[in-house]
Amino acid sequence: MKMVVDSHTHTIASAHAYSTVIELAKAGSENGLEVLAITDHAPALEDSSPALHFMNYHILPKELYGVKMLYGVELNILDFKGNVDLDNSLLERQDICIASFHTMCTKAGTKEENTSAYLGVMDNPFVNIIGHPEDGNIPVDFERLVKKAKERKILLEVNNSSLKTAYFRKNTRENMCEMLELCRKMNTPIVLGTDSHFAFTVGQFDEAIELLKEINFPEELIANTSAEKYLSLLAERRKMI
Repeated sequence: MKMVVDSHTHTIASAHAYSTVIELAKAGSENGLEVLAITDHAPALEDSSPALHFMNYHILPKELYGVKMLYGVELNILDFKGNVDLDNSLLERQDICIASFHTMCTKAGTKEENTSAYLGVMDNPFVNIIGHPEDGNIPVDFERLVKKAKERKILLEVNNSSLKTAYFRKNTRENMCEMLELCRKMNTPIVLGTDSHFAFTVGQFDEAIELLKEINFPEELIANTSAEKYLSLLAERRKMI
């Protein structure tokens, strides 16, 4: 099982990351990627970039080292209604938008409140992916999450960093398994993201792939195995705007 797309990475524009766009692209090329998404953190996270950063993406090349480049944002869910920290007028200019719940921006609520936040953000027409929804510190009703993702053609992320280095997240493996079984049952596509904050981890999905193999998750539901499949799924979501 080979992944040719990395949909979730961060550059030095997110100050707790340590590599440039060029360094990430070079690493992606060396690791066999065909598509790489740059998704720096949106402004509500303490050390992140202002809106101007995301307004200026048009100056960047669409291909680097033979890799198709997508430029977007990892949004912060700000409340239990699913509001985020950039306006739609700016989001419509992004190639890709991930929406994630970060407790540094929004304190986790009850399972019902957290689920409402995720369901609400899926109604934002520019959100393509729900980032790391498996964090047990933010309990969620996975059945409702997977069902809404299917309806709205939004990809649910299997975050490799959650399995490898994100020690602050809770019960990630167990929660991923629960979510993935529901995705299998409802035929809901998923996407793997490295959530790389340093070039050496771009395109490195070992832990996530091991988990998918362990539970025999169907390859046809994994967006990253083909650039064409991945871009087609993004295009299907865009048609809903």
